[in-house]
Amino acid sequence: MLVEPKLSVLVTSPERMLYEGTAKGLIVPGERGTFEILPLHRPLVSRLLSGVMVIDDRSFSIRRGAIRVADDTVVAVVET
Repeated sequence: MLVEPKLSVLVTSPERMLYEGTAKGLIVPGERGTFEILPLHRPLVSRLLSGVMVIDDRSFSIRRGAIRVADDTVVAVVET
């Protein structure tokens, strides 16, 4: 039996927790364009710009923020 790799994801805003759990992938509006984060992604830190963040099949509109990816863990702090 093959286990599908997942990301551990935490997305929060100053007002509330937006998402906490696992995900197959994310699509985010980065400073240099929209990019996708999948399991085994290389470590990175990026600013997020206004747009839509997609976590699996859920969408969140954001104004700006920052994201950190390391060891299949994604932490994002955003303004909605």
